Amino acid sequence: MQSLPGLELRPTADRLRETLFNVLAAGNPLGIEGTRWVDLYAGTGAVGIEAISRGASMVHFVESSESAVRLIRKNLASLRIETGFEILKQNSLHALRALAFTADFIFLDPPYKMEEAYRQALEKLSTSGLLKAQSIVIAEHQKKFEPGEAFGPLRRYRKLVQGDAALSFYRLALT
Repeated sequence: MQSLPGLELRPTADRLRETLFNVLAAGNPLGIEGTRWVDLYAGTGAVGIEAISRGASMVHFVESSESAVRLIRKNLASLRIETGFEILKQNSLHALRALAFTADFIFLDPPYKMEEAYRQALEKLSTSGLLKAQSIVIAEHQKKFEPGEAFGPLRRYRKLVQGDAALSFYRLALT
């Protein structure tokens, strides 16, 4: 998996990505097979590409940077992945307003310095039509940063820390 120079683009570490997918597969009787993903702030596309490799039926990569979009295309091509994805070159918040389907998993990983982007994306997701009762939203963030426990009906139910990174898992609260 190729990346771009600099710290703006920080692909999810292999070990953390492996942990993420092991947790998701263990919590879902069907595993990842046939699921629909949204990879917000997709960067290199590493998480979405991993989802495809594990049997996701569709991954929507959302990325605003033209150079990162080119990189996602290059990474997909290098792995000979030709179907099962859509690349949206747009701001993540605009994409959340425009997407008109429900997703099983939504992964968001803005650049760590964009702390406000976590709150904005999670708040928007909490009222969007993208989520169904079983949907899981995963936010990757620095372990020293706290993205929040609840956003409207969207509640964190698990937090995993590995090294300097953390994964916060959210679901809609049942009323």
